[in-house]
Amino acid sequence: MLLVAAAAAQRVPDGKGAVLVVTAGARDYLFGAGGTLARMAEQGRPLYILQIGNDEKDSAGLGPAETRLANNTEAERAAKALGAVEVLNLGHKSGELGYISSSELRNQVMAMMRLYKPEILFFPDWYIHYVDDWDIYRTGRMAEEAPYGGGSYFLQEMTYMGYPGFAAREYYFYSSYRPYRDREGGEGQAHLQTVDISGTLDRKMRAILELKTSNRRYALQTKQRLDRAGRPSPQLARVDEESAGALVRAYVEELAETIGRKQGFRYGEEFNHLRRLGEIPEHLREKAVSAR
Repeated sequence: MLLVAAAAAQRVPDGKGAVLVVTAGARDYLFGAGGTLARMAEQGRPLYILQIGNDEKDSAGLGPAETRLANNTEAERAAKALGAVEVLNLGHKSGELGYISSSELRNQVMAMMRLYKPEILFFPDWYIHYVDDWDIYRTGRMAEEAPYGGGSYFLQEMTYMGYPGFAAREYYFYSSYRPYRDREGGEGQAHLQTVDISGTLDRKMRAILELKTSNRRYALQTKQRLDRAGRPSPQLARVDEESAGALVRAYVEELAETIGRKQGFRYGEEFNHLRRLGEIPEHLREKAVSAR
């Protein structure tokens, strides 16, 4: 797997650096950034997905092992529908990332950054208010910290093996399932950026509809909530692939419309965007001393 990935990482078109997406589960990045990622893939950027959790709990009526296999297979199909080159699932137990050392997770992300050498890094925005999914929170926090270890003195064993330190130049913080609120999210100098995905929403939708197991769980959960509230939905009288897909499609379209309306787009996605400076700041260069 690593040899194949290394060869793929070296096949980067001129001027079109790779994109690495760090995500807790398959749904998170597809809902929050699928249209933008599809657009980047269409521009010729190699797209790699690094999934931290194994999605073993995201189903209805299946055991953990069956759920993991079904969701991981569908996640692979979804990523390929979006235009991804490769999906690497680290296989940590979803819902239990708090039991894993954040240093271990950071090191795993740093290792893949050295392998894929992404120009752009996507990860969940753990700064947003009221994050009720701790896997998303921990994944975002760990992924943002990983580039700080881009120097070759971190993970020296990888430097010794020929994979020196590396860090991306652009960072996209994404909110998975809702629009940003005013003055919310993003670290330090990050700025909110809206991307027009009107041309790639269909591709995003095709990818999300591949997640049949988790979509069915979402539809059943929605039906139960509506029934308990005394507001049963005729569209969910019977939950099957068609009705679950229709529910997900309506949700994704409404989310994209809500975001796009802010900037006059038909459909949009928004991110806190951070770009590394292209040169050493003047206050450091003025006292720099030659190493020779």
